[in-house]
Amino acid sequence: MTSTLMIIQIVLAIAITIAILLQKSSSIGLGAYSGSNESLFGAKGPMGFLAKITFGLGLLFILNTLALGYLYNQANTHSVTDTIKAKAAAAQPVKPFVPASPEKTTPKAPTAPAAPVSK
Repeated sequence: MTSTLMIIQIVLAIAITIAILLQKSSSIGLGAYSGSNESLFGAKGPMGFLAKITFGLGLLFILNTLALGYLYNQANTHSVTDTIKAKAAAAQPVKPFVPASPEKTTPKAPTAPAAPVSK
């Protein structure tokens, strides 16, 4: 279900982008490339039609976003910390590391160097 809504979300995002870019702005935008739209959309031109389409697509986009958020929230009912606690409880208790004490030895006195032997 969420994968279908995600595909719809991407299609809606692309459709909204196209509808916004087709609208007339102060620098005309991409509306200059769409040709004569007055005869297709009526006497007022495409502005009323494109504004309604943009509003409708925006409303669908917001509703789809809310539905996706709700479904993802319902799917993830547990936290990451729950899995960490479960793993820690299942693991064997580890004995603390105690370093071995050094062997007690009596210190030896250094020996004097031997004199060279001549032949």
